[in-house]
Amino acid sequence: MSEPRGRPFEPGNTEGRGRPRGSRNKAKSPVQELLEEYALPVTRKCIGQAGQGDMQAMRIVMDRIAPVRRDACIRLKLPRTRTVQGVALAGEKVMREIARGQITPAEGEKVMSALEIQARIIKDASWEGRIEKIEQDKAGSRPFLAA
Repeated sequence: MSEPRGRPFEPGNTEGRGRPRGSRNKAKSPVQELLEEYALPVTRKCIGQAGQGDMQAMRIVMDRIAPVRRDACIRLKLPRTRTVQGVALAGEKVMREIARGQITPAEGEKVMSALEIQARIIKDASWEGRIEKIEQDKAGSRPFLAA
């Protein structure tokens, strides 16, 4: 185990070099090109068969038009979240709703995550405003240099 890590191939080794720098991925595979070429006519045919009562075609079409939602909507009335205090109040409300059994802990976690992001955005905007004000104050209070 005395071999150094990080550079496993000796200089001049052409077997394990990998892709050359700057090389690009292949634009598209032939299969992808074929799918793109026939996507519209196949879709039209599938819709036509669904219109004639083909239930499997109907399922395919409906899965594309209105896919099944992975998560349910969470209906929850929260206070405004324009300030950090508003976000804190909203977080308290989410915790109460979890405790009451109105929303699941997993749903509450998702809402709390969104609230955390909102609080971070508010704090960042606040810091940015403070820094700009300090810079303006500093620029306005520069003493004039005597020549």
